Amino acid sequence: MARFFVFDLTPDSGSYTLTGQNAAHAQVLRLKAGERVTLCDGKGLDYPASVMEASRSEILLSVDAPVPSTAEARVAVTVYMAYAKSDKLEHVIQKATELGAAELVAFPTARCVSRPDSKGLEKKLERWQKIAQSAAEQSRRGLIPQITALSSYSEALKRAAQAEKAIFLYENERSRTLRQSLENGSFHTLSLMTGPEGGFEPAEAEQAAQHGLEICTLGPRILRCETAPLCVLSAVMYAAGEY
Repeated sequence: MARFFVFDLTPDSGSYTLTGQNAAHAQVLRLKAGERVTLCDGKGLDYPASVMEASRSEILLSVDAPVPSTAEARVAVTVYMAYAKSDKLEHVIQKATELGAAELVAFPTARCVSRPDSKGLEKKLERWQKIAQSAAEQSRRGLIPQITALSSYSEALKRAAQAEKAIFLYENERSRTLRQSLENGSFHTLSLMTGPEGGFEPAEAEQAAQHGLEICTLGPRILRCETAPLCVLSAVMYAAGEY
């Protein structure tokens, strides 16, 4: 069944007209009167709908009452990833969206090589959000993850600490494992924080512990900055029963 993200629906809409790119997509699918589709508000609600009329420029739909999306995870995971070089962050945004992340947050650390200025960051955020939307559409999500950029490491720590469980991945941790952290208690919201290409500085790990984040190791192998967050997110989803 075809799915379309639309952002101006209300529970009592009754009808809706697809235009622009959504109408063009519907044309490619050759939708006809009577066929069923799903409209998604991007916030976790699905609206079952039926095609009433179809033309080249627009598709008129009859819209049913909304229902919660069945594609969203039991645990809301926010991925905190330090700024990285090249398109590594874009890769993580795409794949983390497919894996079920609720939000992705970029932030600076002492060892970050990439530090976008305010003008460049505005354009990047627009591009990152489009990547998240495209990945959400492809993976049949009911929610489009919000992409956020923070100006400081301290701000990222304070924000991450607000989750029921907050995990900080640090290559120099030797005792506490990710498995131990995930097996310790139940949670509905989780923050996971990973560093840049050069990793976190010891002082940054200490600061994270002071904010209440659980410092964990991913084992003896060093993962790339774009691999670590996806590895942890997959483990979290497995632990939450998503697989």
